[in-house]
Parts: sequence; structure tokens; C-alpha cells
Amino acid sequence: MLDGWMRRLIDPPLDRLGRALAGRGVTADTVTLAGLALGLLAAGLIALGEPALALIPLLGSRLADGLDGAVARATAKTDFGGFLDIVCDFLFYGAIPLGFVLMDPAANGAAGAFLLASFYFNGATFLGFAILAERRRMETRARGLKSLYFTGGLLEGTETIAFFVALCVWPGWFVPLAWAFGMLCFVTAVSRILLAKKVFPPE
Repeated sequence: MLDGWMRRLIDPPLDRLGRALAGRGVTADTVTLAGLALGLLAAGLIALGEPALALIPLLGSRLADGLDGAVARATAKTDFGGFLDIVCDFLFYGAIPLGFVLMDPAANGAAGAFLLASFYFNGATFLGFAILAERRRMETRARGLKSLYFTGGLLEGTETIAFFVALCVWPGWFVPLAWAFGMLCFVTAVSRILLAKKVFPPE
């Protein structure tokens, strides 16, 4: 919901930094993998019971996630780069909840499983929509220039990062926050299905 507004805010400084990195020979794929490494480090710290400390690599990971696109725009976008980016994003989004489950399986297990199921469902609707949009040669730049067709929704990347930050700041609230966010993910996924039914009628 907030990604379009956030892109307008952060893209100009990211593009400047992306051009600087590209000028030094840094590739977009390298930035993507560095962001994944930071994200997995954050998940590991959470699993070890250090969610506050995990905030630093978590935010660094999301900075890299925005920066890889800026580097690609400064050099050359590739299909593999777009593929790698979305794969690493999905792994990151699954690893953070898993970290909280591993930190306290008895307390967080059920809510964490529900949250991961909602991410799985939401991700399936996102990718399925993107595939059909590509088949029909649809384009949008509402979320910036992307390798895949990005559909908006109640919950997007900005809301998810804010949610992860909240979990790290208030880990004792993981259970109610996970149930609430997971339900909103299901709402987002169902709304995308309804949108797909409208946008992709029988031919």
C-alpha cells in the first residue's frame, strides 16, 4: 500500500548511490546476494535470542534490496538479476519469521506457522499474477521499474519491513502481531485473486 509513496522518496538517493557503486565495478547481483546474507544473519540473530541486535543487518538487508535495482539501472538490467532478486526476497521474508519460531518454538510455533502459510499464499498470488501479466504484455511502473509485474495490495514490502522491525523491537508481541499480520496477508491475497478474475477474463 505504501510502496509507491516510498519509492518516490528513496529512489533518488538510491540511484545516486547505485551509480557510484556501478562506477566502482560492483554488480547488482553482488548487492542482491549481500542483502540476502545480511537478512539471513538477522534471522540467525533472532533465533539466538537477539532480535534487537538483528535490527542492524535486517535494515542493511533492505537497503541492499533497494540498492541492487539502482545498480542495475545504472548498468544493465538482466532477467537473471530480476529472478535472483525475487528469490532472495522470498527467502528473506520466510527466514525472519522462522527465526522467531526457532527463538521460542513453544510460544511462537503456531503463530509463526500461520504467518508463513499466509506469506506462501500471498506470494503465490503475486507470482501467478505476474506470470499472466507478462503473458499479456502488461506493464506498470507504480512500484518503480521492475523485472516482474508488481501488483499493489493492502500489504507490500514497506508494511512488511515495518512489521519485522516491530517484531524485533517488541519480540514479546510476536504471537498477536503474527496472527494479525497473517490475516491481513490473506486479505491481500484474496483481493489479488479478485483483481485477477477481473483483469484476466476468459478469452
